[in-house]
Amino acid sequence: MTVTFNHTIIASKDKSASAAFYRELFELPEAPSWGPFANVQLDEGVLLQFAEPPVDIQMQHYAFLVDDEMFVRCLAFVEGRGITYWADPQLKRKGETNAEHGGRGFYFFDPAGHAIEIITRPYL
Repeated sequence: MTVTFNHTIIASKDKSASAAFYRELFELPEAPSWGPFANVQLDEGVLLQFAEPPVDIQMQHYAFLVDDEMFVRCLAFVEGRGITYWADPQLKRKGETNAEHGGRGFYFFDPAGHAIEIITRPYL
């Protein structure tokens, strides 16, 4: 059997707003949601399941591999919303993108405070 990634639960202050943010960022249609989750479905059936846990949210890091055209659109989305972004995870190169690993990338924070990385080439 092969191993594939199926889903993850992402803590959020407002699950519906977070799901809408990711749907707009990646230009995705609404996905069915159930129980305590607001779902966003990525390629290959991978689900991002947003939930509102009754605890303080700890920042997590989520990296998304996109093609070059989606990268440009994601960057435009972030810039259009006035979201600060950086070329590096140390947050020193504000308003820049990087050219690491033969591709492009940038970092920003989502509405729940999670660190998001958008890249066009995998690291390995």
